[in-house]
Amino acid sequence: MIDGGEAIRKLALNVARYTGIAPLVKPFVGGIGAILMLHRVTANPEKPDSVNRHLTIAPGFLEAMIADMKANGYAFVSMDEAVERIKAGGKGGQFATITADDAYRDNMTEALPVLEKHGAPITIYVAPGLINGTADLWWDLVEDIVNARDRLTLATPGGQTTIDCTTPARKHQAIARLHTYLTTEIREEDLRSVLRELARANGVDAGGPRLRTLMNWSEIRTIAAHPLVTIGAHTVNHSNLKRLAEADARHEIGDVKDMLRAELGEEPHHFAYPYGYASAVGCREVGFVRDAGYTSAVTTRHGVLRAEHAGFLHALPRISVNGRYQSIAHIRTMLSGLTTPLANAGKMVVTI
Repeated sequence: MIDGGEAIRKLALNVARYTGIAPLVKPFVGGIGAILMLHRVTANPEKPDSVNRHLTIAPGFLEAMIADMKANGYAFVSMDEAVERIKAGGKGGQFATITADDAYRDNMTEALPVLEKHGAPITIYVAPGLINGTADLWWDLVEDIVNARDRLTLATPGGQTTIDCTTPARKHQAIARLHTYLTTEIREEDLRSVLRELARANGVDAGGPRLRTLMNWSEIRTIAAHPLVTIGAHTVNHSNLKRLAEADARHEIGDVKDMLRAELGEEPHHFAYPYGYASAVGCREVGFVRDAGYTSAVTTRHGVLRAEHAGFLHALPRISVNGRYQSIAHIRTMLSGLTTPLANAGKMVVTI
């Protein structure tokens, strides 16, 4: 998804790397551990130049990162154990737990062999609507639509708008425009129908992206039975909860438990907020998740874990391991805790 803060973050990471300050401050600001966030893990992305390529890391990098973290004293634990360690204030040494959003098929085919080699558990957050087809992998679908045409016609409240998609740069701008339109200018409840109509008008299969890249229920049941794997909830339809009315948000948070229990035979205890940034989750949504009885919930706010997070188990930060930062030096800097206050207006204990 489009991210305008990448250049600033990379500058901060490179300054920290070249000054050598990160290892010096780690004993003071490194916290007790970290929750790592993945999406896709594959050596052969279908679209290497995709605007969504940052969601993908290589299996080789995943292996190098885990090996480096283990060499530096991190224990890799399940989300259940991570919660217990947070409650205990980090006794037992620094730890990490790996999470992956959306249930991409390569989590099973390419990431799991790496995790097996290192005995590293993973929690995979599933949105049943993405698997069933009641929701679409819209960020990939937007790209397919833009790539299908040189021009798009978009029906906005102010009238029809023509979007130029004739060059790679124009396509990138068009994708950004559609992202903004879909996430801020129309209702969350209307996103799917608007996007599906746009796909139909441009001859694009709306279900293609999710069918190509996400696991089906048979595959999810297989991976759920693996001793290293925990299945968590990611709402019913991967909805931006903050854009929904209370009843609809509670439905997305609560009904997903029943759906996953019906498919997998076990109710999920851990939750991930879709998108997870400030415009997608706040105090209201955290309250809804707590009310639904989840043991933990994770955001996409950047930060390491601290003992104080025992009081904020439904608003835990993560370290994003993504294609923008496939550098062990960058991971070490983020794990040092140095970037936590830089990314959060000086806050050391990151919640929402």
